Amino acid sequence: MQKKLFLLDAMALIYRAYYALIRNPRLTSTGKNTNAQFGFTSTLLDLINKEKPTHMAVAFDTHAPTERHTTFTDYKANRMDAPEDILDSLDDIKRIITGFNIPVVELDGYEADDVIGTLAWQAADAGYTVYMVTPDKDYGQLVRDNVFIYRPPYMGNKEEIMGPNEVCAKWQISGVHQVIDILGLMGDAVDNIPGIPGVGEKTAMKLLAQYGSLENILENADTIGGKMGEKIKAGAESAILSKQLATIITSVPVTFHEEDFCIKEPNKEKLSEIFTELEFKTLGKRILGDNFANASVENATPPKGQLDLFGNEIEGVTPPPSAEIEATPVSILIAEKNINNTPHTYLLAETPEKRAELLTLLLQQQEISFDTETTGTDANSVDLVGMSFSFKPGEAWYVPVPPERAAAQQIVDQFRPLFDTTHIVFIGQNVKYDMIVLKWYGVDIKGPVFDTMLAHYLIEPEGRRSMDLLSAQYLQYEPVSIETLIGKKGKGQGNMRDVELEKIKDYAAEDADITLQLKEKFAPLLPLKKVEKVFYEVENPLVKVLTDMEYEGIALDIQALSDYSRELETEIKRAEESVYTQAGVRFNLASPKQLGEVLFEKLLLDPKAKKTRTGQYATGEDVLQKLSNKHQIVEDILVFRELSKLKSTYVDALPLMLNKRTNRVHTSYNQAVAVTGRLSSNNPNLQNIPIRTDRGREVRKAFVARNEEFTLLSADYSQIELRIIAAISEDKHMMEAFQSGLDIHTATAAKVYGVDIADVTSDMRRNAKSVNFGIIYGVSAFGLSENLGIARGEAKTLIDNYFAQYPSIKEYMDKQVQFAQQNGYVETILGRKRWLKDINSSNAVVRGYAERNAINMPIQGTAADMIKLAMISIHKKLQQENLRSRMILQVHDELVFDVHKDEIELIKPLIQEGMRNALPLSVPVDVEIGTGINWLEAH
Repeated sequence: MQKKLFLLDAMALIYRAYYALIRNPRLTSTGKNTNAQFGFTSTLLDLINKEKPTHMAVAFDTHAPTERHTTFTDYKANRMDAPEDILDSLDDIKRIITGFNIPVVELDGYEADDVIGTLAWQAADAGYTVYMVTPDKDYGQLVRDNVFIYRPPYMGNKEEIMGPNEVCAKWQISGVHQVIDILGLMGDAVDNIPGIPGVGEKTAMKLLAQYGSLENILENADTIGGKMGEKIKAGAESAILSKQLATIITSVPVTFHEEDFCIKEPNKEKLSEIFTELEFKTLGKRILGDNFANASVENATPPKGQLDLFGNEIEGVTPPPSAEIEATPVSILIAEKNINNTPHTYLLAETPEKRAELLTLLLQQQEISFDTETTGTDANSVDLVGMSFSFKPGEAWYVPVPPERAAAQQIVDQFRPLFDTTHIVFIGQNVKYDMIVLKWYGVDIKGPVFDTMLAHYLIEPEGRRSMDLLSAQYLQYEPVSIETLIGKKGKGQGNMRDVELEKIKDYAAEDADITLQLKEKFAPLLPLKKVEKVFYEVENPLVKVLTDMEYEGIALDIQALSDYSRELETEIKRAEESVYTQAGVRFNLASPKQLGEVLFEKLLLDPKAKKTRTGQYATGEDVLQKLSNKHQIVEDILVFRELSKLKSTYVDALPLMLNKRTNRVHTSYNQAVAVTGRLSSNNPNLQNIPIRTDRGREVRKAFVARNEEFTLLSADYSQIELRIIAAISEDKHMMEAFQSGLDIHTATAAKVYGVDIADVTSDMRRNAKSVNFGIIYGVSAFGLSENLGIARGEAKTLIDNYFAQYPSIKEYMDKQVQFAQQNGYVETILGRKRWLKDINSSNAVVRGYAERNAINMPIQGTAADMIKLAMISIHKKLQQENLRSRMILQVHDELVFDVHKDEIELIKPLIQEGMRNALPLSVPVDVEIGTGINWLEAH
């Protein structure tokens, strides 16, 4: 059996894991960032499962200075401080490693690469094949027979294994010993190794190919003419020092012990403990099996002041009460309570007499927790299996419902007096689902609702919020798992209809009971966090609006989609054949590797073409867009990609989403996902239906009115985010532009370019539009130059002029960041909050994300609040007027209505008023309305 040793460069892999997820961080229910822990563990597990190592160890750096620091005090001095989340992850990761029974190796005075280099060569001499797991290029000097660099898969790329041949090919050198000569010449900005100023990678390789070593280059500096020779002479001392700093030590006092490094069975108890704390439920089951129980966390008593990195109160910094909970440290607890060890009374109401007795009790209550059990998860397609009710903690009732429709309807009708009451508050976890189910039995809940999922969403916008997790976190109680009743998700999963009555009674009654207890926990937290206004005036009332919208759905023109699919197929084939003709060769157009070779080796479109980490050419859309004016083939490739995605993702997929009951599409809206407050949707995802291209917009043609008596009406906020920033920043010039009815992008162009309105060109307006929208998302001069295809200096001038003309916007941005730094959060006009725990991070990249969120969240969030208020207002008026028209879709800043043709003129002002007055601003709110037989025509 081949003996394979894998040596992991811990910090390099931890940094990579953290930044790979930085835009979509993994957060625990208490807001702890676990990017690094999750990513590192996934890499470790993949290595073990895929590569089947016989031996393994993980090397860490220590905080102690090394000989390199002594030799060169500025060694690594320019590195940004590690993000606090990375520092916070290290103990967790070491516990995970030891939980796998893998040794952690670290030694004061030496870096991890020194330790790995020493162990790698010792093991290779002992007959092992050694893989140094790292993305660090410096390790190339260590590669030799049986010693390889192993770069794990990253961002969709495959793993990369580099031996001597691959390292020499990468650097264009004759032997791996020359890697340190390359580094000595060009330096390493990451480690602050200076090299020779003015000598880059290509020059270093060229010099080395000619002279063989750094020392020979320095000796022959007099024969190297021009400025390069002068640079080499001037940088000789720096080059020698840099080579010394870049040399990895292979004589560290560590010893490779076979028995210590041997792969062993993991310590499941240790892993279970740490995975529980980190809420790695799926990963935990993958490693530890189905019996792994996810843990819970409980909020400790919040301190009065702001906390430092280690949870200590910072003297003299006392944020307002609304920020306190965000700073709450957590004590990790196992959810030891469950149905088997917790007193409860769960009763069955399976006869008409027991149901009548239950109904009498329920009608006497002020609040009732309610839940449904159904045959599936699509609320518009399922049948009711049962209903559960609770109004006292520890007590609940379950009402089974038979499969026969008439008998089921009779039972639901028995409870109609309860659902018709207007004074009882119905409490639910994602209660919208239960309300849609009831609508299919002709029942609407008339009274107010309290959704515990939405309450938690406002209390902890970035937390996860499944009922099981919330129960563990806030009640220290582990509910009965649905998988114990019907099995795991997938084709083999059973149906609630088939579960024995006693089991389903306990499961369902427990759900209602737990939801009631969660409500009692969340209700006092809403005012404490000062988000009760958003909850009671926006999110909670919106539940009934979305219930009706999802129930209604929208009609599809299937024939139009079928026709368009054939049309796209023809265009896709045409673009594909054009690519092959221009390339002079047929190849797999869907293969980035083959495409890159055609574009950059055969057609030579870009001599400086970038490569990915795996060594293949980058062929992403951003790369191709920049080349589109160089060759027609690039335009054809972009067309091929756009149309292929359009066809598979939308045109061919939409007909498969038709509801068999209604023959309509019923999207599902998510209220508790986006931290800004924006709604998202799925099945289908309406937000992603393309609107930027003519071909993409054609998809909207397939969304049509329900019949010939109806038409679609689209009402869209115009430039709402810019109007909001004008209002909340109170910038005089921008407010004047909106109040005067000027086109804001033309007005902005006139100001930043210093010309009259009449002299603004289309290019000026286009650039001003990018600045207008880019500013609130923190666009840099580099980003703007990339977006517009202009010089970075010109982009910087545009931004500088923008702030000179709109000084109050710059002031607003600065104030928002300062407010967040002092309080730990930002908020919308209505008080919706986003907590920014990284706003004071010492790491500039991490802090930058938080600062951009501090600026744009109040704008995006206020826009979200505004359209939600409009939806609530319009929905109420439609009901009051008893109109046949219905609101059916919400997408970004747009509302879509299925309007009866007799009601068009009546409903237009109703919608205009509802949207304009939803949240009054100090600038006019403009709403554009259109009608048509399909969504495209209406919009």
